[in-house]
Amino acid sequence: MRLSNLADYAVVLMSAAARQCGSVPIHAGMLAEQTGIPGPTAQKLVSQLARAGLLVASRGSGGGVRLARPAAAINVAEIIEAVEGPIALTACVAEGRHDCSLEGSCKVQPHWGVVNGAVRGALAEISLATLSVAPAKAGAAVNTAQPLPTTAPAFAGATS
Repeated sequence: MRLSNLADYAVVLMSAAARQCGSVPIHAGMLAEQTGIPGPTAQKLVSQLARAGLLVASRGSGGGVRLARPAAAINVAEIIEAVEGPIALTACVAEGRHDCSLEGSCKVQPHWGVVNGAVRGALAEISLATLSVAPAKAGAAVNTAQPLPTTAPAFAGATS
């Protein structure tokens, strides 16, 4: 599974908007410049993200876009769905789709909803605020799901 370039760019663009603290309007052209996303693409994404309720646009001399909610209240799943539509790993979990040649005989089909929900849930656990700050160590994976243990676990066979 791979995100489209537009979905990837949408996450990058929203992350740049979040670094502006969400309160100061910023123009799509400025976001394009900060991110390296081509101007027309940034403008298209700003429109899609505003239609999805993730950005708020204001017109006039002090106009631009800003986050519709705090960065901590926006998640990666919402951003992807604003550009791609509902997350559906297979045709059998997409609403209204029944074009699988194995439908009716597939033993896995009843389980795809669980798999799809797990992937969407994992994306929903990652807030825009998390993506807007530099990681503690370059290349280190950030796990926001569970806190790290405060003590090292003892393992069997260890002697003191």
